[in-house]
Amino acid sequence: MESQGLTSAPVPAENLGGEERFAAETGAAAVAAAGREEGEAVETTQERAAAEEGNPYADKTQDELIDLLSRMLAERPVQDLRGEVEAVKIAFYKAGRAGIEAQRAAFLAAGGEAETFTPAANDKEPLFKELLVQYREKRNAFIHRAEEEKERAYAEKLRIIEELKELVNGNETLGQTFQTFRELQQRWKEAGIVPQEKIKDLWETYHHHVENFYNYIKINRELRDLDLRKNCEAKTALAEQAEALMLEPSVTEAFHKLQKLHDEWREVGPVAAELKEELWERFKAASTRINKRHQEYFEGIKAEQKQNLALKAELCEKVEELAENGGASHKEWTAASERVIEIQKVWKTIGFAPKKDNAKIYERFRAACDRFFEAKRAFYQEMKAEIADNLQAKLDLCVQAEALQESEDWKATTDTLIALQKRWKEIGSTSRKHSEQLWKRFRAASDRFFARKAEHFGNQDSQYAENLSRKEALLDEMRNCLQEQTDMTLDTIKEFQRRWSEIGFVPIKKKEAVQTEYRQIVDSLFDRLRGGERERHLRNFREKVSKIQEGGAKRLGQERERLHAKIRQIENDIQIWENNIGFFARSKNADALVKEVQNKIARAKAQIATLNEQIRLLDRPEEAANGGTAASEE
Repeated sequence: MESQGLTSAPVPAENLGGEERFAAETGAAAVAAAGREEGEAVETTQERAAAEEGNPYADKTQDELIDLLSRMLAERPVQDLRGEVEAVKIAFYKAGRAGIEAQRAAFLAAGGEAETFTPAANDKEPLFKELLVQYREKRNAFIHRAEEEKERAYAEKLRIIEELKELVNGNETLGQTFQTFRELQQRWKEAGIVPQEKIKDLWETYHHHVENFYNYIKINRELRDLDLRKNCEAKTALAEQAEALMLEPSVTEAFHKLQKLHDEWREVGPVAAELKEELWERFKAASTRINKRHQEYFEGIKAEQKQNLALKAELCEKVEELAENGGASHKEWTAASERVIEIQKVWKTIGFAPKKDNAKIYERFRAACDRFFEAKRAFYQEMKAEIADNLQAKLDLCVQAEALQESEDWKATTDTLIALQKRWKEIGSTSRKHSEQLWKRFRAASDRFFARKAEHFGNQDSQYAENLSRKEALLDEMRNCLQEQTDMTLDTIKEFQRRWSEIGFVPIKKKEAVQTEYRQIVDSLFDRLRGGERERHLRNFREKVSKIQEGGAKRLGQERERLHAKIRQIENDIQIWENNIGFFARSKNADALVKEVQNKIARAKAQIATLNEQIRLLDRPEEAANGGTAASEE
C-alpha cells in the first residue's frame, strides 16, 4: 500500500463524521481561546468591561499599584497576568484622574479660575510605564517560546504520522504492531499544541491514517472492540464533564474549560459506528449550552452598561439644569450645592458605560459640575460684603468635612481634613451670629473622623501583637518538623504556607525579621523535599529502564533524545533567568527578586544533574538492573 504524506490533499469535509465536521468548521473558536490562554495579545470590549467591573484594586493608591505590579512581574507567570495587569492599569489611571480632580477642586475652592488650572506633574507615571514595558517584553518572550514549542510539537506530530504510515508495511507480529500503534497514539497526545493554521489539516491527516491502519491490518475483533469501548468510555466521560460545566459558577471559567475538553476529545480515537453520532451529539449539545451561556453573560454586561449610560445621562441633565438655575439667594445656592454633591455620590455608585461612550459621558458630567460651581462662585463674587463670602466659604468646608467624617481611607482623609483646617484658619472672620455655630459644626465633623481613626488603629495594634505570637508558634512547629527524620512531603509544606498566609499582619518593627526567618525555614524544607524526590525519581527510572530496553535500541534512543531535549530546554530557561537578573537592579525590591531567581536557577541545575544520571543509566542498563551498585563500586 502506497503511503500518503501530508502534502497530499486532506480528507474532504463531506467525507467526515459529525464531530470531524465540527472540528473542521468551528474548531477555530476553541483554538483561539487556547491561544489567549497561552498569552496571545487579544482584547475585546467584553474582556475590558469585565476587567473594569468590580476592579479589586480600585481603592489602592498609585504607589501601592506600582509595588503590586512590580511583585506580580517578579513572582508570577506572565501568561497568568493579562487580566490583572489590565485591572491595575485601569485603577492606576483612575487614581491619577482622582488626584487631578482633587487638585482642581482645591484650586477652584481657593478662588482660582478653571481656565488657568494646571495639574502638578505626576512623577509616578514614568515608573509605572516602565513596568508595563517590562510586562510586555516578558509576555512577548513567553509568546515567542510558546510559538517555538508549537512548531516543535508540529514537527513531532509529522514524524508520528510518518511512523504511523509505515506500520502497515512492517514485518512485526500483530501484537507488536498494535503495541507500537498504542505508543504512537500516546506520543501524539503528549506532543502538545501546534500552530492554529496547521491544526485542521494535521488533525484530518492523522485520523485518516488511523482509519487506514485499522482497515489495513484488519485487527481481530476482540482487540478492536476493546479499543472502541475504551474510546467510548473516554468520550462519555468528556461529555459528562461538559454537561457538569453548566454548574460552574464562573461563566468564563466554564468556557475555557470547555475548550480544553474539545482538545481532549480530538485526541481520543474512534468509537463504534452506531455510537459515534450519538456521543458527538451529546457532547455538542452540552457545548452549545455553555457557549450560549457565555454569550448571554457578555450580552448582559452590554445591556447593563447601556442602562448605566442612560442613568448617567439623566444625572448630567440634572446638574446642567442646576448650573443654569442655581438660585437667587444664599439659601438657594446652598441647597443646590448639596443637591450636586448628592448627585456626585450617586454617580460613583453607577458602573461603567460602554467603552466608546464612557469617557464622553464622564467629560459631560465633569463639565456640568464645573459650570455649576463656576456659576455659584460668580454669584458670591457679586456679594460685596466680605463677611458673607467668608460665611459661605466656611459652610463649604463644613459640608466637605461632614462628607468625610465616616470615611475609612485614613491617610487620604487625614491629609484632606488637615488641609481643610488650614484653609479654615486662612479664611477671615464671619459675623458673631454665625461664627461659634460654624466652628462647632466643623470641629464636630473633624473630631468624629479622628475619634474613629484612633479607635481603629488601637484595635489594630492589639491584633498585630496576637498575630506575631501565632506566627512565632508556627515557626517553632516548622523547625520541629525540619529536625524530624520522617519523609518530607509537598502537602506538608503547602499546609504550613497556607496557615502562615491566613495569619494577618504583625507589628511593623517585627515584620522583616519574622518574614526572613519564615523564608529561610521554608527554603530548608524544600531543600529536604527535593533531596528525597531526586532519589525517588531515580529509583522509579531504574525500574523503567528494563521496560525501555524491551523496545530495542530505537526506544532507548528515543528516551535518551527526550532527556537531552529536556536538558536543553532547562538550560535555555537558566540562560533567560540569568539575563533577567540584570533587569532587577533597577527595581525597588531588587535583592529579593535576585535571590528568588537564583533559587530557581539552583533548582534547575539540580534537575539537570538528575536527568544526566538518568541518561547514564540508559547508557549502562546493567547498573539500573543492580540498583546502581556498579556505579558505587567504581
